[in-house]
Amino acid sequence: MSVLVNKHSKILVQGFTGTEGTFHATQMIEYGTDVVGGVTPNKGDTLHLNKPVFNTVANAVNKTGADVSIIFVPPAFAADAIMEAADAGIALIVCITEGIPVQDMVKVKNFLSSSNEKPSRLIGPNCPGVITADECKVGIMPGFIFKKGRIGIVSKSGTLTYEAADQVAKAGLGISSAIGIGGDPIIGTTTKEAVELFMNDPETDGIVMIGEIGGGMEAEAANWIKKSGNKKPVVGFIAGQTAPPGRRMGHAGAIVGGADDTAAAKMKILAECGIHVVASPADIGKTMAEVMRSKA
Repeated sequence: MSVLVNKHSKILVQGFTGTEGTFHATQMIEYGTDVVGGVTPNKGDTLHLNKPVFNTVANAVNKTGADVSIIFVPPAFAADAIMEAADAGIALIVCITEGIPVQDMVKVKNFLSSSNEKPSRLIGPNCPGVITADECKVGIMPGFIFKKGRIGIVSKSGTLTYEAADQVAKAGLGISSAIGIGGDPIIGTTTKEAVELFMNDPETDGIVMIGEIGGGMEAEAANWIKKSGNKKPVVGFIAGQTAPPGRRMGHAGAIVGGADDTAAAKMKILAECGIHVVASPADIGKTMAEVMRSKA
C-alpha cells in the first residue's frame, strides 16, 4: 500500500450521473479503481455504468462499505456534499469542484475539525485528486502517465502534476503516489501534511513538491522537512515566478499578498531548508534522477 488510496480502496462518486461524474468515473473504472457506486439525490435504486446509485452517502456507505468519496458536485452544493460524506464516516474525501465560495469552505473546515470520533481527510477542493500508480485513481488525472515507481508527488497544480510524473517516469524512476492538494485559499490537506505522508511511506524514496505564489504552505512544509532531518530528498518547484503582485493568477489562492508570497522568496526558503530547487519545471525529472543517483 502507498499513501491514501490503494487497490483495496472502495470509491464512491458524488454527482455520479452528471456529465463530469460519468466521464471521470468511467476513466477511473478503466484504470482498475474499485468504484462501488455513486450518489445522485432522487436517482436512488437505479444503475449507472452498471453500478448502484444511492440517494444519500450514508445509505451508499451502509450498502457498499465505501471508504473513499470523490465529489463532482456544482460549487453551490459542494460544501454540503463534503460535510455529508464526512458525516457518513468516509475516511478520505476528494473534492474536484472548482469555485466553491470561501465562506462555504470555512464552514467545511470547522465541521471537519470538530468532527466526531472518526475524522475525515479532505483533499482539495479545486484539485486533480490522488493516484497510486497501477492501483487506484481517484481524480481526473491521465492515468497512463503515472508509471509505478518510488517517487511521491505533492502539487498545487494539476497540469504540473502530470508534467512531473511524465518526467520522473522518463528519467527511469516512476511514481509511488501523487497528491494534487488544490489551489484554493482554503483546502483540506496542506503541502506539509501531504509531504509528511510521503516521508512516512516505506514505498516512497524521494518527493517532488510543486508549489506556487500565494500563502505560506510551501515554507511551512520546507521548515518541517528541515526540522525532521531531511529524511528523504525533495525536489521543489514554485510556479508564478513572473507574476505581478496583487493579481490573482489562475488559482484562487495564487496571489502575491506580501514579500514572502513571491516565488523568489519561497524558492530561497526551500533552498535554505535543503530542498533541491529547480527554476524550470522542465528540470524536475532530471534533477530527481541526479539526486537519487547521488544518494544511492
